[in-house]
Amino acid sequence: MSVVILFNKPYGVLSQFTSSAGRPCLKDYVPVPAVYPAGRLDSDSEGLLVLTGDGKLQARIAEPGRKLAKTYWAQVEGVPSPQALQSLRDGLDLGDFASRPCRARSISEPEGLWPRDPPIRTRLHIPTSWIELKLEEGKNRQVRRMTAKIGYPTLRLIRAAVGPWTLEGLAPGQWRWSAVPERWR
Repeated sequence: MSVVILFNKPYGVLSQFTSSAGRPCLKDYVPVPAVYPAGRLDSDSEGLLVLTGDGKLQARIAEPGRKLAKTYWAQVEGVPSPQALQSLRDGLDLGDFASRPCRARSISEPEGLWPRDPPIRTRLHIPTSWIELKLEEGKNRQVRRMTAKIGYPTLRLIRAAVGPWTLEGLAPGQWRWSAVPERWR
């Protein structure tokens, strides 16, 4: 039976097993040899990282052409208008590429969300809100670029799900084994 590791990557941790300048990385949290991340999260993003030792499975999870949905929760500066959310859904020209259409909706702060260390910046007269985005692609800093393009910069970004796997039950820095869906074996 194929298995993967689900890891809740904390803010500031590199999505690799080696580090320069002593920055925290995966080896500080996941003591399992011969597994590698299927996709990446920037060090300033948090949330679900899927790891596997199966190269074919890693490609299936990470390759944008496979259209495996990834769900993100973005805390943004301001409260997006319905038109701004529709712009996200329609896809945006980001200069070097155009984002594909995606699902985007306003949500309440996710239940059970842990505090971020360090906390996000806050402004006295500018509220924050949350957006859930479901993408079937994953370009470098894409969600941050998309929310900035519509005028609502991302302050905190959490990947909540990758395909069938979710963060449910994982505190930051924790990991667990999980089965691979039958249809992928």
